[in-house]
Amino acid sequence: MTEIRTPRLLLRRWTDDDLVPMAEINADPEVMRWIGDGSVRDLEQTAEDIERWEEEWDEEGFGLFAVELLGSGELIGFAGLSVPDFLPEILPAVEIGWRIGRPFWGQGYASEAAHAALEFALQDRGLDRIVSIAHISNTASENVMRKLGMVPERDLNHPVYGVPLRVHAIDLSEYAG
Repeated sequence: MTEIRTPRLLLRRWTDDDLVPMAEINADPEVMRWIGDGSVRDLEQTAEDIERWEEEWDEEGFGLFAVELLGSGELIGFAGLSVPDFLPEILPAVEIGWRIGRPFWGQGYASEAAHAALEFALQDRGLDRIVSIAHISNTASENVMRKLGMVPERDLNHPVYGVPLRVHAIDLSEYAG
């Protein structure tokens, strides 16, 4: 089982115990504001998401990690790698992404988890380029991308929802960690 420990977090594969806390995160309109069309997701949709994320691990050798606090074992969200199939014009690509529950915002957890996932991409999976995609108005996610050393690459619209997106990228051959 793939696990990464940071000073405060454990990034790991998904378990059945993660469904309810992840569904609670997905049910928060503020958390979901910048995801797709901004709709919240229910328990059944979250179960489908987790199943899809685990399938990506099996198919690609990488995926989205469940992220928990080391001190309490509490699930706070996810961070990791995925293929952004929803945006065919940037494929082939691997995207780094994260979703953290609102009680845990503003504490550096997204940056800490994303940094660990970026190192995983480079050191464990040998990937040479990573992208990250955010709604143009999502300044919090763009701040995390900047902390990772990512730079804006192009703007485009979501093919389904029409919202403006910005693609950031980093060449991992130049990544200093």
